[in-house]
Amino acid sequence: MPTLLLAEDNAFNQKVAATMLKKLGFEVEMAQNGQEALDKVAANGDYGLLFMDCEMPVMDGYQSTQKIRELEQTTGKHIPIIAMTAHSSPEDRQQCLDSGMDDYIAKPFKIDALKGILEKWNM
Repeated sequence: MPTLLLAEDNAFNQKVAATMLKKLGFEVEMAQNGQEALDKVAANGDYGLLFMDCEMPVMDGYQSTQKIRELEQTTGKHIPIIAMTAHSSPEDRQQCLDSGMDDYIAKPFKIDALKGILEKWNM
């Protein structure tokens, strides 16, 4: 099973999401902010999927996604990026998609919703 990258700055949210993902059988790597997520993708582009919090210090999820998409233009790879955010309006969802994210899951979420997203992306 491919390794997933979880970009989340909140320790509690990291623990909850990582526990759910591991329960579903996935290996999870963590990034504390958008810059760290970008650095990890640049060093190892073999993540099956990236869960990206939108509001993080150093570099937010929107900026990180745009930089990852720029990087992908040189590598030819595409990592599905799923927004994980507490902002759940249609406008928030659209902002995530406009920044280059592929999908969206609103926090807090249950394991069934997470499983649904993973199945949708063939994980």
